[in-house]
Amino acid sequence: MMYDAEELTKAAATGNTVRVQFLLSEGVNVNSFNRFGRTPIQVMMMGNTPLAHLLLEHGADPNLPDPGTGSTPLHDAARTGFLDTLKLLIHFSADPKATDNNNLRPVDVAEQTGNLDVVEFLNRF
Repeated sequence: MMYDAEELTKAAATGNTVRVQFLLSEGVNVNSFNRFGRTPIQVMMMGNTPLAHLLLEHGADPNLPDPGTGSTPLHDAARTGFLDTLKLLIHFSADPKATDNNNLRPVDVAEQTGNLDVVEFLNRF
């Protein structure tokens, strides 16, 4: 049976790490786009660090911008305040200086949403 990007992004979005692992083992491209032009790491719940680690270990690109907003997964982690996921993304080469369509960096987004621990961490870059 052939599996596709829709299934992988749905599994990532719902936090189904076991299903994501299975689909990756079946050869679904970790950077494939769903019908909305988004990849699994772009749609995953940012608080699910084990899932983020799984995707990144399989080569997920943490710097692909969202087609609508220009936000990267690092912007999303900064906005939602998930410092562990944010640190993991940076460990896997996410660019802390990337800007979205409003010319905001992840640190700017964290400031706007009051995630001061994230701001403090990102100010090191």
